[in-house]
Amino acid sequence: MADGFNPQEMIDRFRERANAVQKRNLPAVGGEERRLFIEQAKQDFMDFAIVADASATIDDGVLTLTIDLRPKPDSDS
Repeated sequence: MADGFNPQEMIDRFRERANAVQKRNLPAVGGEERRLFIEQAKQDFMDFAIVADASATIDDGVLTLTIDLRPKPDSDS
């Protein structure tokens, strides 16, 4: 499977998915269904955005995604 697999292309697809979730239209639902839809969209965005921020390496056929979850330093300091 590693032959022809480009991890950066995969990461780019996750970035596209994260952007698509943000642009997703809200269906004509109300009440509890609306709340659940919004909650799911937030989770989808977070999941896709986390992978989109990854650095990928393939070593001996093993794909490793490195994701820094530490808070970014404050740029005002």
